[in-house]
Amino acid sequence: MNKKTVATESHPASEQRLYRVVAAKIQDLIRAENIKPGTRLPAERELSVKLNVSRASLREALIALELSGVVEVRGGSGVYVSEQTTAPSDVTEGGPGPFEVLAARRLIESEVAAIAAKMATDSAIDAILRAAADMERHHDDRASNEQADRNFHLAIARATGNTALVGVVETLWNQRGTMWHKLKEHFQTEELRQHTLDDHRNIVAAIAAHDAAGARQAMRAHLERVTKTFSRG
Repeated sequence: MNKKTVATESHPASEQRLYRVVAAKIQDLIRAENIKPGTRLPAERELSVKLNVSRASLREALIALELSGVVEVRGGSGVYVSEQTTAPSDVTEGGPGPFEVLAARRLIESEVAAIAAKMATDSAIDAILRAAADMERHHDDRASNEQADRNFHLAIARATGNTALVGVVETLWNQRGTMWHKLKEHFQTEELRQHTLDDHRNIVAAIAAHDAAGARQAMRAHLERVTKTFSRG
């Protein structure tokens, strides 16, 4: 194995992340078609077909371009070319994109929920219930609701009794950066927020019943719902 190979494996090139590739394609399209500032871009469905990418990858790219000042995402209206266009690499994050994190969470947290259902003590279940109640209580307070959501998922990880799994889940939540929050700002709906409360109740019920299969499925369904809503609106 040569030095170049080692460097490539140890430090994957962030520019190879799919959303960055798609963002570059969108900028190429804006230039090639001479789309003027203030002009609305084609609808997401049309753009995803035109660029041959998934809606999820397209949304990540559009969020990256918005953070870079290239486009402006207007809720209920569309995506418009901004007055100022700077390179997306200037401000976009080097870590995984929002949908990469969601995919990892769906895989890992589903199994964590199943283990929690097998291992949870009464006190651990009480901690999960308290976190779920906090989320309902702070339904209209975005910052407090977000913290309660995090506490809920971490309480489930702690219920496994495995500190390594707690660390993994915490690391995944810590990777929800600026792109994630912008995506959530644009595409989280009141319907999703209500469904999230229902999903959490289902997860808690399965863990309290020590139903590993039910807890796994409830967590997977919850994170699949979030992914679907954020990728397709």
